[in-house]
Amino acid sequence: VQLQASGGGLVQTGGSLRLSCAASGTMFDFDGMGWYRQVPGKQREWVARITRGGRSFLSDSVKGRFTISGENAKNTVYLQMNSLQPEDTAVYYCNLDRGARTYWGQGTLVTVSS
Repeated sequence: VQLQASGGGLVQTGGSLRLSCAASGTMFDFDGMGWYRQVPGKQREWVARITRGGRSFLSDSVKGRFTISGENAKNTVYLQMNSLQPEDTAVYYCNLDRGARTYWGQGTLVTVSS
């Protein structure tokens, strides 16, 4: 499984970005996909997850501002980020869970200027 994340960039406080994560390779029986973020020097933080069946979960820190969705036909998951704040600045990573294994994509940098 290969994951390709995109959509990061520089945005002002209050702005929006949409991240995409396209999965390729052997996709059968995956459990879900999600997003984490990491600030240099800090632990990676869970942000959102969507199950194969379409159930979505968001961390309290982004609930009400971010939305996770999936497009099964394209094997792609999206993270719509609205009302961005400087504390949302981080490298965002997507992942895919399949059984006991987790696959990671490369990160995409989101920078929110104040």
